[in-house]
Amino acid sequence: MKTSKPIIYQMLPRLWGNDTKNPVADGSLAENGTGKFSDIDSDTLEYLKWLGCSHVWFTGIIRHSCQESLEGYRPSHPQFVKGKAGSPYAICDYYDVNAYLADDPARRMEEFELLVARTHEHGLKVIIDFVPNHVARDYGRSGLVEGHSVLGQDDDKSVHWKESNDFFYYPGQALVLPALCPEGMKPYEEIPAMATGNNCYSPYPGVNDWYETIKINYCDSYNPTWEKMYEIIDFWSSKGVDGFRCDMVELVPPQFFKWLIERIKRSYPDLIFIAEVYKKELYSHYIRQIGFDYLYDKSGLYDTLRVIVEKNAAEDGMPTELWQSATGITRNWQELGDLQPYMLNFLENHDEQRFGSDFFGRKSEDTMAPLAVSLMLNTAPFMVYFGEEVGEKGMDAEGFSGRDGRTTIFDWWSVDSVRRLRKVIAEKAYMQLDAAQLADAGLNETEADLFIRFASALRTATNDTAISLGTTYDLCYCNQSSDGFNKDRHFAFLRDYEDHTLLVAINFSHCDSKMKLTIPEHAFEWMEIEISDRLYPGMTIDINVPAKGYSLITLI
Repeated sequence: MKTSKPIIYQMLPRLWGNDTKNPVADGSLAENGTGKFSDIDSDTLEYLKWLGCSHVWFTGIIRHSCQESLEGYRPSHPQFVKGKAGSPYAICDYYDVNAYLADDPARRMEEFELLVARTHEHGLKVIIDFVPNHVARDYGRSGLVEGHSVLGQDDDKSVHWKESNDFFYYPGQALVLPALCPEGMKPYEEIPAMATGNNCYSPYPGVNDWYETIKINYCDSYNPTWEKMYEIIDFWSSKGVDGFRCDMVELVPPQFFKWLIERIKRSYPDLIFIAEVYKKELYSHYIRQIGFDYLYDKSGLYDTLRVIVEKNAAEDGMPTELWQSATGITRNWQELGDLQPYMLNFLENHDEQRFGSDFFGRKSEDTMAPLAVSLMLNTAPFMVYFGEEVGEKGMDAEGFSGRDGRTTIFDWWSVDSVRRLRKVIAEKAYMQLDAAQLADAGLNETEADLFIRFASALRTATNDTAISLGTTYDLCYCNQSSDGFNKDRHFAFLRDYEDHTLLVAINFSHCDSKMKLTIPEHAFEWMEIEISDRLYPGMTIDINVPAKGYSLITLI
């Protein structure tokens, strides 16, 4: 039985603990530094628990391609590595962790195990990435931890495809990379060429292809590759990992995941599997038939909220089109139906642009309206991306990533707002939700105000049973003509659990709103709300909602 609303906090340890004050664009590890496992200390984990988090998704744990020479491993060739630090999704060794995250690289696995133990001691669960579709271009070339199965070791490279092969080959053809080789270096050689991770079946990947990766061969039914990938999940589960965020699930045969999840849960029944999926028409299949616990709802609620936010941020005076209207929120939950609890909702993650960037909401402080919908509309889990709670904008030009509204996953970097958030955490200045204490610890006025509102919303969502466990009633259909209610810019709903009922009203517009909301008789019947002199069918409730914000009223 579900007892609380899952809140997942995603962080890149490489960036989280890095306190370098003036990082250099496209800088080296020596110049810009890196965070460590040890930086995710008891203070950090205590803060995440206070915030309402149930899980921490540590992104970039497993050893990936990198332009640095670390712990005896030669650096990956810069012609295919994206950024000096490299992509966390170009895996060099599934059985190793990144040496740069350890205080003592020779004891890096032990340090990761201590992080897992610390996380558990604070009542939090650990999620890491499972990257099943592809490996780094130099997988196996820069050294592997001994004692485990090796992908491609027994492949027949004289054929393009073979059922027992782990990779796809182009016999007699050399790989031609789209990136230039640094001057003075010998170009990267791959003969025979292998297919590229994003289903680029060619020796000539383009600049927009995932040319740093090699595609893995699964076939449509059981083959030896399945067993090797199962061993990887079993290995990390034995280390105490509680769940896996599965990368680019739609590029891997679903029958493999069905087999994998059913098998591993015989040994670890409480493991959770989160699927990165984008085709809404496949949502039901991945939950009902394949067995995933949660799915990204990027193509549903995230995209819906984004167009609403962008329309209201523009303030261009143009009429609101249907696809830009807040009525899209209703359409989205109706399409999902009883799949809603399985959706992982979010406003930010490593793939998407930061809300406060110039490319999305433009002002971090305007996040509260979409946050209230994504966080409070139903019992589905919600994900926070590190620094989101203080309005990190993702507008640094870090290097390979460039100024694109995202926090880099490719570069050695230090995030200014996150450094100051960590100071707040170290000084425990967050606990009273006091603006003066937050300012004394280093947050500016805008950041402090957002933090108070953001943290309060998270804590409410996890501590209030109506939100974390209750049913939902959309009030929009019966308030189309209500005074002060604009169906294109406003949204309202009830949440109810046992004898506790809340009203949540949301305002996406740039003007404060005074709404008069009617609660219909059907809501009382559907939610089994007791009728009283204080609360009865057809009554009108006056509620003031701030611009680009939300208001919450306890009715019972």
